[in-house]
Amino acid sequence: QVQLVESGGGLVQPGGSLTLSCAASGTIFYIYTMAWYRQAPGNERELVARITSGGMTNYADSVKGRFTISRDTAKNTVFLQMNSLKPEDTAVYYCNAQRPFAPASAAWGQGTQVTVSS
Repeated sequence: QVQLVESGGGLVQPGGSLTLSCAASGTIFYIYTMAWYRQAPGNERELVARITSGGMTNYADSVKGRFTISRDTAKNTVFLQMNSLKPEDTAVYYCNAQRPFAPASAAWGQGTQVTVSS
C-alpha cells in the first residue's frame, strides 16, 4: 500500500505562488498515476491536475495556464507548482496515487491547506 505525505501549503496573497510536494513510499512509484485534488468548504473534492507514469498531464479548466504538475521518479515525489493564485484556489489540497485501471488501488494523503487571501 502506498503512503503519501503532502507539504508546502500555506497562506499566500492573490497573484502569488506556492509549490506543493507529495512524497510517496511503500510502492513502485513509477507505475502510478499521480494527481492533485482539492476541496473547499461546502464543495465536493475536485480534480486539479493529473500526471501519468509516462508524463502525460491534464488539468482542470480553472487552473490551466497557472498550475503545473510534475514528478521526480528518482525521489518518488510529485509536485504542483501554483502561480497567479486566486482566492477561489483556497482549499485543502490532497495528493492521490492510483495504478492504471485499478481504482481500488487509490491512496490519499492527509491534505495540506492552501489559503489565498490579502
